[in-house]
Amino acid sequence: MSRLPAPIVITARHPLEGGANKLSARRRRELLFRFLSHALYVDVELRSVPVFLSLLEQAERQKVRRIISVHYLRSTPPSGVLRARAHLAMAHGADIFKVATRTDTPAELARLINFFSNAEAGVAISAMGIGKLGAISRLLLACAGSAFVYVSLGKSDIAGQMSLDQFRALTGAAFRR
Repeated sequence: MSRLPAPIVITARHPLEGGANKLSARRRRELLFRFLSHALYVDVELRSVPVFLSLLEQAERQKVRRIISVHYLRSTPPSGVLRARAHLAMAHGADIFKVATRTDTPAELARLINFFSNAEAGVAISAMGIGKLGAISRLLLACAGSAFVYVSLGKSDIAGQMSLDQFRALTGAAFRR
């Protein structure tokens, strides 16, 4: 891991938010603790915060930045719902609030962009869509200042997630690091 040329974000996603292998909270917590010392960021779902408080406290002590995330895999909720989730994430010490929502329709994409555009200062936001309009959402939100843009290093299993090469080709030198 020390030879990887980029900052490392670790996560062990809850099964209801896209996590693989239906891992228990205990197993997910064990994995995150195991790799915490290698990470620059740890990503924990908002729903898992109560179970992972000790992990988030340890991350803070180790100066590992905390991403608190929500994933709406079936639709994009109204902006007010997303704002309420962002406030909860801030209350739990998030350095970054990450939101990924289904963006199959222009209305869903508009709700996600509306939330991002009107977000209050206080926490950095990483916002992205998945689904039919996922790729365009990632480009638009990256240009608007999203804290992170998630891309794949190869072929992605996530609808709307482009590869790093595709993202670089579409954005030119603006987002190269």
